[in-house]
Amino acid sequence: MNYSLSSAFYDASIIRVMQTQAAPQTINRYFSDYASHHLTFSNQICHFIGIPLIAFSLLGILSSYSWICAWTLILVAEIWYLYLDWKLAVPFAGIALGLYWVGLSFSTPVLWSVFVLGWGIQFIGHSYFEKNHPAFFKNFEHLLIGPLWIFAKITKYNTH
Repeated sequence: MNYSLSSAFYDASIIRVMQTQAAPQTINRYFSDYASHHLTFSNQICHFIGIPLIAFSLLGILSSYSWICAWTLILVAEIWYLYLDWKLAVPFAGIALGLYWVGLSFSTPVLWSVFVLGWGIQFIGHSYFEKNHPAFFKNFEHLLIGPLWIFAKITKYNTH
């Protein structure tokens, strides 16, 4: 095949458009799957409480070992979120930084206690209210989808 520079540019443009159109479908797929494990209002409330507790305490715990650990987690998550939906990822970066700074405010023993409490609240939501297993048992990526899903629900973000 004979490609000119303009046809190569055209092909690259089509790929970019396809990737842009595919990203919302990807976030919708993740959110739909995640939501299927969180159908009851009570379980959702447990997650609205538990996920922020886990997030800030985990970032604080990681920072107590090295700030590089916490920032690596934030950076990796944000890169993935940008791929999934940049309009949601950009404002969530501010939330992630806020959770990081909150995590720095507490001692390591308190952070570990909050971390366990956050997970306990979520497992109560699944075992008592939802009567199912956490979404990350099926798909490990849901550990990162949870915070973004909560943020999308709070902001009433429409992924369609």
